[in-house]
Amino acid sequence: MFEDNHSSTHPPLPPTTEDDRVSWLRLLRSRRVGVATFWRLMAEHGTASAALEALPEVARAAGVTDYQTCPESVVLSEMKAAQQRGARMLCAGDPLYPPDLRDISDAPPILWMIGEPTVLTRPMVAVVGARNASSLGLRMARGLAEELSEAGLVVVSGLARGIDTAAHVAALRGGTVAVLAGGVDILYPSENTQLAEQIVACGGARVSEMPMGMQPVARHFPMRNRIISGMAQAVVVVEAAAKSGSLITARDALDQGRDVLAVPGHPLDARAAGCNMLIRDGARLVRSATDVLEALPDRAAPGLPPQLDLPLPQVPVAPQKPTRNLQDTARLHSEILARLGPSPVAEDQLVRDIGAPSGALAPVLTDLELDGRIERQPGGLLSLVVGREAGQIAARQGSGKAKA
Repeated sequence: MFEDNHSSTHPPLPPTTEDDRVSWLRLLRSRRVGVATFWRLMAEHGTASAALEALPEVARAAGVTDYQTCPESVVLSEMKAAQQRGARMLCAGDPLYPPDLRDISDAPPILWMIGEPTVLTRPMVAVVGARNASSLGLRMARGLAEELSEAGLVVVSGLARGIDTAAHVAALRGGTVAVLAGGVDILYPSENTQLAEQIVACGGARVSEMPMGMQPVARHFPMRNRIISGMAQAVVVVEAAAKSGSLITARDALDQGRDVLAVPGHPLDARAAGCNMLIRDGARLVRSATDVLEALPDRAAPGLPPQLDLPLPQVPVAPQKPTRNLQDTARLHSEILARLGPSPVAEDQLVRDIGAPSGALAPVLTDLELDGRIERQPGGLLSLVVGREAGQIAARQGSGKAKA
């Protein structure tokens, strides 16, 4: 990029003709032109076509020789691919461009959108969190997203596995928006392909600032996160490690003047470390959707119950075989340990989250208990054993076996 340290000055009007839209896309796709440079050039030259004419000279002044702007054929090909896939081009300033996103300093000049465009104009709340979420975290995300959706808010997230997936699924009926790190036609991760299609079918939308057909790479995800927070009035972090993409989204939200809220977690659970840090540093603590609604501007909480004991959406699962090999057992071990944390979870809740018959899980749970990896507590609750406590329990289990 030539100059990315300039503050953006958005043009007063979006492109009004097809030629203008082509010029916008050509300018944005030109080499070394990023979002900040795009807005600076628009502010200096007034139109995208004028900025394109001036761009080679700007490049020469920056020491770049033989500079060429993006060919028109390239953007026409992208626009044709978008039309074939049912994607719509939204430019900053369009009536259907997300209004809150338009106000951030590094707003994407162009968004590709597949789905119902009017959903982008409704008030949104972002729900984000860990990919390797615990059962309690997934349950909390589902409860929050469902009640926020019932309150008339659009839930926006990143279509990642874990918390993002749970939030999208719970908000399907009310409309949800998925912001993608790659092209809007590239569904990542592939395991969420069906969910991505359901989002569109249920009146939601998928959006991306990336070119059509672009595969996501690591550097795209932080850029994607600023769009998630920028579209929302508030960002709710359900579970997040101390160093995670969810905390990047939270930092973006603070820079954009958005409210940041976090669900507290057990101090010994690494998946809650980021949320606990946010609360320590001043983020609003979330116990229920009521806490989120109270934080939103000009919005009264409708007296929602504090307990999020909601029916969980039933996800179809493949039939389980009556017997398992060692690989199946190892997989169940890993999945159970990933779902549990230091905070107790009901055994029947764990069975529903994993989607396996209780008869198949019972011997696996017993094995993990004997190994000192999990602990049963009164009331049919299970928790993960961590740190020094794990060694103490394992020692007790070994002593018991020796006496036997």
